[in-house]
Amino acid sequence: MSNVLVLVDHTAGVVRKTTAELLTIARRLGEPVAVFIGDGVQDALPALGQYGATKVIALTNPELSQYLVAPKAEALQQVAAKIEPSAILISSNAEGKEIAARLAVKLESGLITDAVDVQADGSSPVTTQSVFAGNFTVKSKITKGIAIITVKPNAATPEAAETSPEVEEFDVTISDAAKTARITDSKPRAATGRPELTEAAIIVSGGRGTGGDFAPVEAFADSLGAAVGASRAAVDSGWYPHAYQVGQTGKTVSPQLYVAAGISGAIQHRAGMQTSKTIVAINKDNEAPIFELVDFGVVGDLHKVLPAATEEVTKRKS
Repeated sequence: MSNVLVLVDHTAGVVRKTTAELLTIARRLGEPVAVFIGDGVQDALPALGQYGATKVIALTNPELSQYLVAPKAEALQQVAAKIEPSAILISSNAEGKEIAARLAVKLESGLITDAVDVQADGSSPVTTQSVFAGNFTVKSKITKGIAIITVKPNAATPEAAETSPEVEEFDVTISDAAKTARITDSKPRAATGRPELTEAAIIVSGGRGTGGDFAPVEAFADSLGAAVGASRAAVDSGWYPHAYQVGQTGKTVSPQLYVAAGISGAIQHRAGMQTSKTIVAINKDNEAPIFELVDFGVVGDLHKVLPAATEEVTKRKS
C-alpha cells in the first residue's frame, strides 16, 4: 500500500481537529505518514496514533519555525523524495495553501486546493470542490506527479483507528533562498473559550440585522458550544473583529451546522459558507437571498428568536 503524507497542523504539540480529518482521509488512500514540524512531537503522538498514523516524521531543523512558509515547502520536498508518497494532504488554511503551491512547483506536480471530499480512484485520488463562489461542484483528478491536495476543515468526520506510530527524526537542509521572511515575534491569540472559526462543527454568525448587538449571537453560540462569525457588513461597521469575518474576503468555513442571523445572503458571504452541511437562517425579510440557500429558515427578529432558542437549548441540556 502506498504512503500518504499528512502535514500535521498543531500548536506546540496540540493537534488540531483538521489533522484528524486529514488522517481519516489518508487512510482511504493508503498508509498515513504524519510530518511534524516544530516542538511537541511526543505530546502529539497519542492523537496522531488515535487516527491511524503509521509513522511520524519529525523535522528537527529549528529554522523551519524561524521563517515563513518557504522552508516548510523545501522540507516537504525532501521528505517526499525519501518516502515517495502517492499523495500529500495539507489543511486548506492560508499557510497550508501557500506551502502546497510552492511544493507543487518544486515537485512538478499537480495541485488541487479547497477540496471538500477526497476518495481513492486508482493511482490518483479524485477530489470534490465547490467552485465559482459555490455555484458549481466539480470532481477533479491530478494527472501529473504526486497528488498534492489541500482539504477544507470539516470535509470529513474524524474516525479513530488506533495505531502505535514510530517517530523518525529527519534533518532537512534549508537553502539560503528560502530564508527570506524571518519571524521576529509572535504571540497567541487571546483565548475566547470558543472553537476556532475554521475548525468549528457549529458556527453562529451575525450580520447587519444585529444592529451592532452581538450578545444574542454569542449567547446562542455558547449554548451550542459553537464558534461566532460575522458578515462583511458587520465587520466593516466595526461591530465585530475582522478575524471572524466569513465570506469571500474573509474566512471560508464548512461546518456541520451554520446559523446565519440577520445576514441577507449576498454572494460575498455565501461564497464563504455555502458548503456547510446544514444551514439555518434567521431574518426579518422573508425575501432575503439567504433563504434561497438554507435548509431551514426562520422569518423573525433575531433579537427575539435567538434568546428563545438559547433558553430552549439550555433547558434541554440541563
